[in-house]
Amino acid sequence: MQPLRAIAPVGEIVSDYDRRNLLIYAELIGADDAGTDWVDGASAILGRDPTADPEGTKRCWETHLVRARWIIGEGLGAAIEAFSESSITTEV
Repeated sequence: MQPLRAIAPVGEIVSDYDRRNLLIYAELIGADDAGTDWVDGASAILGRDPTADPEGTKRCWETHLVRARWIIGEGLGAAIEAFSESSITTEV
C-alpha cells in the first residue's frame, strides 16, 4: 500500500490515487459524520501522528475529506465512469 499524499488530489478527474484510497475516503466520511475529532481520526484512519506535525496532519485530513465528499457528490459521475473503465481494462 502506498502512503497517503500530504494533500489530496484536486480537480474533476478521478485518479488511480482516488481509486486506491476509496476505503480511506469512506472511513473519513463516516468518522466526520460521527463527529470524530480530526486528531483521533487522522491517527486511526490516515496513520499520521498529529503531535509530530499538527498543521500538516490537519491539512491531510481536511483535503482528503473534501476529496471524499467531492467523489460522492459532484464527482460521482466521473468516479463511476473512471471505475468502470478501470474494471474493463483490467479484465482484458
